[in-house]
Formats: sequence, structure tokens, C-alpha cells
Amino acid sequence: MIKRREFLINAGLALGALAIAPSFAFDSKKRAIGIQLWTLRDTLPKDVKGVLAQVGKAGFTEVETFGYSVDNGFFGTSVRDFKSILDDNGLKATSNHFDFNSMIKDGSTDLVQSYVETANYLGSEYVTVPYIVSELRGTTGDAYKKLALQINKVGELCKAGGLKLAYHNHDFEFTKFGSTNGYEILLNETDKNLVDFEMDLYWVIRAGHDPLELFKKYPGRFKMWHVKDMDKVNPDWNAEIGTGTIDFKGIFAQAERAGLKRFFLEHESNYKPNPIESAVTSFNYIKKNLI
Repeated sequence: MIKRREFLINAGLALGALAIAPSFAFDSKKRAIGIQLWTLRDTLPKDVKGVLAQVGKAGFTEVETFGYSVDNGFFGTSVRDFKSILDDNGLKATSNHFDFNSMIKDGSTDLVQSYVETANYLGSEYVTVPYIVSELRGTTGDAYKKLALQINKVGELCKAGGLKLAYHNHDFEFTKFGSTNGYEILLNETDKNLVDFEMDLYWVIRAGHDPLELFKKYPGRFKMWHVKDMDKVNPDWNAEIGTGTIDFKGIFAQAERAGLKRFFLEHESNYKPNPIESAVTSFNYIKKNLI
């Protein structure tokens, strides 16, 4: 019979092993592997129904949309039909990349209301700011502070509509302004009760920064991630997950500190001729090695 002391020691060792395991620190219901549909931008607009069927067959359960317009829906597919296609393939659009540049430029909220209605119809959780054009983000720290105020306003509108707002980065946000940079200004000047951040891991590292340091400095702010690898030969190119230079195991081990709720695979450049096959390769690596 195992003595009580030995049992407690063995149990403690087992718990310790679980604590340091490089896996998600949230329950199985949140281990979905999502895909940013921009990955399939060359094929999706031509065949929305067929490409989304491929996405579901590959094993993805969540998508992040792009390309929505009030007049044309998603590439000529109405929001209603788009949701029906998602449902038929076991997919849910949990986040949406919508264009906020015009709203930030002229202050009009009409378009934001359309975004909120669309996201709610799809059953989404997030509305996401994907990209700010250079003329609106400016070239000074004060310009980024003004941008943060505008983002807070969008966050208020999203919250009133029962949604959450996220900000997605590229590399330009890391332009230095004295002892800080644009990204840290946005993190400090946006209301954490209104604005979450979707960290694009590739672009953070491409800009010469460490995601783990940002997780440590701003714990809980990075509720979503874009997961794409960096080519070993040309850092301007992406690579299939697990074949590049980014240490995803180390990053995923800090998911809880980051505040991660969900992530989306993305291939932004230099993917193979068949983008869905390339995405499946990345999916399989994530499933086997990271979650």
C-alpha cells in the first residue's frame, strides 16, 4: 500500500508537471483552432460556399472574416446566406475584421452600427480593427493618443451592441516615440474595459519585439492572437506553422498570462500554390504540438 506521504509527493509532482506543460490554460471547450479567412483571399471571393466547405472539412471550427461591405455582404454573398454556409460547415465567425478608416476619419457612426448588426447576426463575440492607414495613424506619439481616443469611441459603440472590440497590429505600431512606441501608447491609452488586443505574433517579432515581454507588462490584454510563422530564409515571408523561426511552444505556454481566449491561423504571404493545403499543414502542427 502506498503510504500517505508518498501519495502526496507523487500527486504534487503530477500537478507540477501539469502546471509547466506547454499547453492552453483553459478548458477544452476553448481549444478551437480558428482561421483568418484572409489566408484564402485568392479563392474565397470566387467560391464562398466551396471554400468554406473546405475550411470545415479541414477541421477548423472558427473563422475570422474579412472583406465585408454594406452593399455586397461577403463577396456578393448576403450576411444571411454567409451565416447559413458557416452553419452548414460547423463554423462560427467569432471575430470580424471590418474597415474603420472612414469612421476614424470623419467620425460617422453609421457604418459602425452596420458592423455591429452584422457581427451580432453572425453570433460573433468580436469586432476587430484590422488596419489603420498611414494618414490616420500619424507620425507622432500624440497622433497615436488621438487614435486611441477614437478606438475607445468605437469600443463604446461595440459594448452598447453587446460586442467586444479588438485592435489588430502590424509592425508600424512599434515606431518609437522617445522611450515608448505606438503600440504601447495604444495599450496605455485605450480603456481595457472597452478594447482588447488581437496580437499578431509574427508582426510583433518582425518588428523586433518579444510577445512574452508584452504579456508580462500588459497581462490579460491579448485576448486573441494571429498565429503565423516566419520563414527561415526571408523574414519578410510567412511559413507554415512549425517550419519557421518562431517559438510557438514557448508563446503558447504563456497563454493564460496573455489572457488568450482564441486564436486564428493566418498565412499572409508566401504560402504554397494551394492555400488550403498549406493551412491544413499548419492546422495539423498546431493540433499535434500546441494544444
